[in-house]
Amino acid sequence: MLAALGISQAVDTTESGLVKYFFPLIRAAFGLDLGALGILTAIPLICRTVCGPIWATIADRFGRRRILILVTGVWGVFTIAAGCAPTYEALLVLFTISSIGTVASEPILNGLLPEVFRASERGRAFGLVRGIGAAVGIVLVPTVGMLSADPQGWRYALWVMGLVSILSGLMILRWVPASAPVGGGNDPDRPRPAFRILDALALFRIPTIVLMAVMLPLVTSVAVLPFYSTFLVDVRGYEPWESVILLGVNTLGIAVSSVIGGRLGDRWDRRFGPRCRIMLMQIYLVVFAVTVAAVTQLPFDGRGFVYPATLVMGLVFSIGFSGCVLPMITTVVPLQLGATTFSLLLSLVQGSVSAFLAIFAGEVAERIGLAGMFWWLMTVPFLLNAVLWIGFYRIYPRDRARQERRTATMEVHAVGSS
Repeated sequence: MLAALGISQAVDTTESGLVKYFFPLIRAAFGLDLGALGILTAIPLICRTVCGPIWATIADRFGRRRILILVTGVWGVFTIAAGCAPTYEALLVLFTISSIGTVASEPILNGLLPEVFRASERGRAFGLVRGIGAAVGIVLVPTVGMLSADPQGWRYALWVMGLVSILSGLMILRWVPASAPVGGGNDPDRPRPAFRILDALALFRIPTIVLMAVMLPLVTSVAVLPFYSTFLVDVRGYEPWESVILLGVNTLGIAVSSVIGGRLGDRWDRRFGPRCRIMLMQIYLVVFAVTVAAVTQLPFDGRGFVYPATLVMGLVFSIGFSGCVLPMITTVVPLQLGATTFSLLLSLVQGSVSAFLAIFAGEVAERIGLAGMFWWLMTVPFLLNAVLWIGFYRIYPRDRARQERRTATMEVHAVGSS
């Protein structure tokens, strides 16, 4: 099951990220500037903001397996259609429709995993799914990237990914059972409490959730990293096909860091207590900021530097979310509000801010260059975020203990009533 879900997430992530891989070719085909890359990057983020909670609600109402089959499998036809776009305007419309479906897997999966795994194992679960997804991306990205040697390669890539998306839907249909218990005994098609505005507002009574909402806009990698492929072409001088290969190297690092980050966070948490996830997150933020600065600011463009540096950037990339952010969120909110929490934080808060930032980043890159954009919009915010995380040391252990007491009380009542 985890393999099927990880593959689904990989396909959806790769689909929505194709424009960043192939933007140099799309730019040449339609005569665009870097502002267009900001718009194309923002489209999936806007869809994530608007449609993430909607998809979570639909999945809660009709069953997560059914909706995953729809958005991962059937929705692939719109990605194929985007590859046929005759103009930039048509590409925007078709890519938007495609993105509406590809953004659905994240809130659905994030809501499902906490119900299947215990709190002490959730870092490993999140890490495995993200790691499997990244591992599949290791194959998908370079394979599709070979098409970038052709000026029309971006079209072929969209066609290929649309077909792969349909195939992944069939894999979910085959491998994820419709009614058999999964993990902790949950049914992937069992209706669950839907996203509700009142529940979302109530979550802001939890200080940890409030601070999470404040810190997520400073995780700017969602909006800024899509510019890395174009940075490799424009600043480092690599051909578009090799820039995609480099993104495959980065994806290799992400696959490893997803698994290591999840396991490391769980191990530190069991051995040293809740504050250790906070410490791990601060270490991650500083190391990632320094790594991005080294990759984008140092005047080294030889393969002996760029390939290892890109790999290291990936090796750091997923540690914070797999090992810290996602597991921490699940331990301070009631289990039945997990999907609501992730929809609120990742879709509404991070998605909306990242969409604006992506458009802004394109304009900044036009004015001060891609290297300057990476410094001011990624390195600096990540360092500021490391300082902001000091606030979690006091509030997170308290919120977690409060939720553990509520859960224990509910279990006692459940046993007594039975």
